[in-house]
Amino acid sequence: MTDLMSKIISLCKRRGFIFQSSEIYGGFGSCYDFGPLGVEMKNNIKKAWWDEMTKNQNPPAGGIVGLDAAILMSPKVWEASGHLTAGFADELVECKECHKRFRLDELKMKKCPECGGQLTEPRKFNLMMKTHIGPVEDDAAFTYLRAETCQGIYVNFENILNTMRLKIPFGVAQIGKAFRNEITPGDFIYRTREFEQMEMQWFCHPKDAEKYFDYWQKERLNWYINLGIKKENLRIKEVPVKERPHYAKQALDLEYKFPFGWKEIEGIHNRGDWDLSNHSKYSGKDLKYEGYYPYIIETSGGADRSFLAFLCDAYQEILGGRTKTTKAVKEIEILLKLD
Repeated sequence: MTDLMSKIISLCKRRGFIFQSSEIYGGFGSCYDFGPLGVEMKNNIKKAWWDEMTKNQNPPAGGIVGLDAAILMSPKVWEASGHLTAGFADELVECKECHKRFRLDELKMKKCPECGGQLTEPRKFNLMMKTHIGPVEDDAAFTYLRAETCQGIYVNFENILNTMRLKIPFGVAQIGKAFRNEITPGDFIYRTREFEQMEMQWFCHPKDAEKYFDYWQKERLNWYINLGIKKENLRIKEVPVKERPHYAKQALDLEYKFPFGWKEIEGIHNRGDWDLSNHSKYSGKDLKYEGYYPYIIETSGGADRSFLAFLCDAYQEILGGRTKTTKAVKEIEILLKLD
């Protein structure tokens, strides 16, 4: 961890932004609680995103409505979406000596980074979190904590279309918790097993997908800049074909320059007709619109990751402090410029 990141984490604890979850019991598995100031800041970020999507947007056509779908869904949803196959799995290796586990794509050498021991052959590790519902814990009572909020939008596509009397193109926005059994969570709140997403799914005709894909990547970049993040700390990076999610025809990462390097804070994806066609196939419900499956352009941002980006961008150290009077002079003054 960098020295700057350590300072930011320390500040978060001292000033009531973020606390380690279950701290009096020694903490718990990269889980964090947002304190009095942290929850206010996070709510402001979510409100700014929600207002931008549902009130302030003026896309070339169509509008955006909201949804708040359940965290628990039928297991068939995740079968249809591809999350129970190798498409939603990381390659895991284990040290034969200390038995610690690591994601293969994050290792810079072929030995254990902790003890230098030999590693096992990689195997696929599914990231879905399994749970049970009801009083009996058997195979008939299991389901999953959702790994992404967007599936609740797709299975409600027809409900939203009919009740709101919408026509293609239109969008659906949602903010909510998601869960992934990450092999190696880390970098403070950047990668955790419980996190909050801010997602918008834009349904359009296949021939218009490219136009809207370009439109939304520009809109999302400008949103962060307009809220004060320095332009030089943001970039858009195309995701290589081999690294794209299993559902994506096109994929871009909107990245922020954290103290620990350039990392994604939002993904912009052309999901094609993967979701609606698969849910039609598995459910037996025809989700076509006027004879075709709409393409989906997705903007998928993390509320926690955005929070961390805004926090890092606002952090300043001023030598001698802002006040130069004899009594108030400081060696270094720490400032969070969040205005």
